Amino acid sequence: MDVELRVRRFNPETDEAPHWETYQLEVEPTDRVLDLLHQVKWYQDGTLTFRRSCAHGVCGSDAMVINGRNRLACETLVQDLGSTISVEALKAVPLVKDLLVDMDGFMDKYRQVMPFLVNDDVPEDGKERRQSQAERERYDDTTKCILCAACTTACPVFWTNPDYVGPAAIVNAHRFIMDSRDQAHEERLEIMADADGVWRCRTVFNCVEACPRGINVTRAIMEVVGEIQKANAS
Repeated sequence: MDVELRVRRFNPETDEAPHWETYQLEVEPTDRVLDLLHQVKWYQDGTLTFRRSCAHGVCGSDAMVINGRNRLACETLVQDLGSTISVEALKAVPLVKDLLVDMDGFMDKYRQVMPFLVNDDVPEDGKERRQSQAERERYDDTTKCILCAACTTACPVFWTNPDYVGPAAIVNAHRFIMDSRDQAHEERLEIMADADGVWRCRTVFNCVEACPRGINVTRAIMEVVGEIQKANAS
């Protein structure tokens, strides 16, 4: 099938502002948008710049705006988009070149929430810290995050307030706040209770729609809010 691929391009060395360029491609309906970008880069214009790694929906590096929605290029099929496809870089993060964005600020917010287990106790058997299935299920959903930034860059609060920690960081805080083995519960709740933490969320649900892993991001945010309220009440 014939497809018109529109790519919003920007070269900081030659362009004053981003602009659209169009490519005509012959593809299969089961091809992914990533395959189309490869076809352009390998056979039409080697200067096209984008980020990708595993190409199987695990690394999250090829998140971009495809036909107006945040998606992973490696998971999005031509047959689900039609014969005209537009691709542009994620919004609300600094644009480096073409589809490549600067993720430093996003990762700084991720590190801010202490995304690691804090526990200095030695297990009784010296081997592992056990949990019940119910304890594990409390944070099972938020273990799926791949840090693609699709949720955060789909958030209208983040668009207008870059200081907002953002959905992805809250999801990763939730993963440890809800972990029965973790001992930094209060410290993380203090971080989340900051003026630019969970209270900025307006429950628009853009983050839920954007997440390629199907995480119920808004529910996770509200559960963190509930934990803060419980801590304040005690």
